[in-house]
Order: sequence, then structure tokens, then C-alpha cells
Amino acid sequence: MSSIKIECVITERYRIGESPVWDEREGMLVYVDIAGQKVCRWNPNSNEIQSVSLEETVSAVALRKSGDYVVATGTTFAALNWKDKSVTPLARVDEDKPNNRFNDGKVDPAGRFFAGTMAKEIRPAVVERNQGSLFTLYKDHSVVKHFDMVDISNGLDWSLDQKAMFYIDSLSYKVDALDYDVKTGKTSNRRQVYKLQQDEGLPDGMCIDTEGKLWVTCNNGGRVIRIDPQAGTVIQTVKLPVDKVTSCGFGGKDYSELYVTSASDGMDEAWKARQPQAGGIFKITGLGVKGIPPTAFAG
Repeated sequence: MSSIKIECVITERYRIGESPVWDEREGMLVYVDIAGQKVCRWNPNSNEIQSVSLEETVSAVALRKSGDYVVATGTTFAALNWKDKSVTPLARVDEDKPNNRFNDGKVDPAGRFFAGTMAKEIRPAVVERNQGSLFTLYKDHSVVKHFDMVDISNGLDWSLDQKAMFYIDSLSYKVDALDYDVKTGKTSNRRQVYKLQQDEGLPDGMCIDTEGKLWVTCNNGGRVIRIDPQAGTVIQTVKLPVDKVTSCGFGGKDYSELYVTSASDGMDEAWKARQPQAGGIFKITGLGVKGIPPTAFAG
């Protein structure tokens, strides 16, 4: 085993850092600050950070095949043009629920953009229950709702054979699997893969590695756990120097670096003083596994 190294590569104190996506075209890490209402790009070579401010919360960013990005902002799927910093709405959801917002999202292996909603937080992880749903934005910008009664729609990814989708509704403390039809984008047969232990915290963002194992960030648990979805067991735990670990994604030239975002919202001054890197972004190397390049939205 190579030795695992954890470094805080981005020291900005984001309120709710999320959705780390490696952009191979630019050689940069793209991510969002949900409460800070911005999409950012970090260049590891120059250490420069660029950002685009949005008018609403922005909870997920994904690559777009035609260039630039798509985002889930407020309750709108939108296109983001980086150069002129413009945001063009593609589709809206939950129009009957003005207190809702999008949360985590990801593009499936066929190029559809999935993102789920939740009620706006009263305090971190305190929400009106059952208000969220999971949606897909198709290539033609039509939207399909998969299911509702979600508390906090969170991490998503797909199995290597594309026959299963993994999904987290945070307040259930579970990672679930659903049968997945990659031709149509339809989901069915939802079931539990793993239930988090008390000390592991709240399951948040998630990604898969080339061995088909899931990396799940544990909010308030200060760790990332690696789950074997077949066995339903944790096979590795990596602890971080911050409690509010929010999401993860592989990146770097060969996708062997795991980037982990974190949050500082909901921490008092004493807690922030104890964890000066809260809200920063961490790079974990030496895990001995690689991730899968993100798929770009096809529309």
C-alpha cells in the first residue's frame, strides 16, 4: 500500500463547497459553493481560482459536450457560458414548491444530467421533510421526475456495467441502488446497499472508482468511506481534518487524485478556530485506485 497523503489544496473558506468535477479540457477542477452562489475553477498548475457568481444557490456543475458547463441552480437546469459569465435556463422543476432548491447532480453514462431537490435548509441538514424529488434533464431539455418524497437529494453515480444507479437521500443515512436502463434513463427497484453507522455521520456526495467501489463523503463524520456495493460493507475509511465533508470526485491527469469538498456553514467561531481548513478543498493521493472521467451532458 502506498501511503495516503491528504492536503488542503484550496484554502478558501467556502460556505458549502460541493460538486467537484475534473475538466480534462482545461486541466482544472470545477466545483461550486452552494450558499456562496458561485461556480469556481481551480488551476492546479498556477493555483489560480476563477469564479462566476450566480443569482441563486448553485448546487451542481457538470461538463457540457458542446463546451462549457451545465448547472443546477435554484430549481433551474441551466447552461453556463464561462467566457461571458452568462447563465441560460434550459428547464425548470418544482415550480409549485417555491421553498425548494436543487442539491447534488451528475451526468449519467449516456449524457443525461440528473439532479435532485430538497427544501431550503432551516439550519444545516435541518429541512422540511419529503419535499424533494429526483429529476433528469434529457438531451432535448425535457425533464423526467423519477420519484419524490425525498428529504435531501444527494450523491449519485452509476455502476461500471451501467445497470445500476447508486443514490443517497441523506436523512435516510443510506446508500441505495436502483436498477438502471441506460437506453431510456429509467430507474426501478430501489433497495438499500449500505446504512451508515452512528459515528459515520450523514452520507453526502459520492463517486465510483474503476474497481466499482463507492466513495461516500460523511458530513459531520469528517471522513470519506469506501463501500463495496455488492457486499454492503465499508472497506476503507479516510479521515479528514474537517467535520463537514460534502462531496468527492476523482481528477488529475490519470484520475488517481480524489478531490474532497467541505463546508463551513453552521459552524460557530470556536469550531471554525479548531478547524481552520473547514470550507477548503482537499486532494487525497496514494489511494491506489483511480476514478472514471466524468461524462459530459449531451444536450
